[in-house]
Amino acid sequence: MRLDLPSIRAEHPRNAALLDFLRAQGSRPNGPDDYALGEWQLHTHPDLLDRLAQLAPDSPLHAAYGVPVVAYSGIAAAAALGTSTLLVRLPAAPMNLEAATPVPSLADDGWWEVDAWQGRLPSAQGTRRLSGAVQGALAYARDRTS
Repeated sequence: MRLDLPSIRAEHPRNAALLDFLRAQGSRPNGPDDYALGEWQLHTHPDLLDRLAQLAPDSPLHAAYGVPVVAYSGIAAAAALGTSTLLVRLPAAPMNLEAATPVPSLADDGWWEVDAWQGRLPSAQGTRRLSGAVQGALAYARDRTS
């Protein structure tokens, strides 16, 4: 299965840390039955791809080395990795969510890691809080474009 999405703006300096991180783990599909996102093997479970789209319904998905990304004017704001990891770029840890600091190269650029399902919260409450974090990341990206 292959899904095509527009690529994130590689030339934008605000995307450098995320793209360097994703490029290091990116790989090309091994065969015709591999899940692919553009020219890269999908590094996100399809359910998590849908989850990211649900959390940012008014923002189109982009792709970066096999990872779905939500962006504002080409600046990455959130990304979905693996089966349960959301990366959100915010000036501080997202409030009211279980958050962890990702690898240092991303943490230095304001990225935070959150569980995409927030299993300790009721479903609707977790979705509301996660959506708020993604919307906050989009607003932060918007503020960084000027």
